[in-house]
Amino acid sequence: MSSPLCHFELMVSNPEKARAFYGKLFGWSFDADSMPGYTLINAGHEPSGGLFQRPDPAPAPCVNVYFKVADIETTLNAAKSEGAKVLVPRTEIPGVGYFAIFADPEGIPVGIMQPNE
Repeated sequence: MSSPLCHFELMVSNPEKARAFYGKLFGWSFDADSMPGYTLINAGHEPSGGLFQRPDPAPAPCVNVYFKVADIETTLNAAKSEGAKVLVPRTEIPGVGYFAIFADPEGIPVGIMQPNE
């Protein structure tokens, strides 16, 4: 089964500055109105992305990636059996599907997404 990259996120200290930078650099367009506190990124092709304010507990700005999976729970259980730690359990995104985040055995955060289909 393939699990393609399906979404990316930029967790930033200054969303307005990041939108200006990436808009000029890559020609991306942004929708900051559809989801409060979250900016959708239109990169002109798939995968789409998002941008949001770094929460205080997060140590630094970063890029998050999400891979499309058929079943979040099955994938989380498989990841745990291989030494991963669940950071964010299965969480609904209304009208979109579900996401979760785990840390792989090296501690790298990895997002997975199960879209509504």
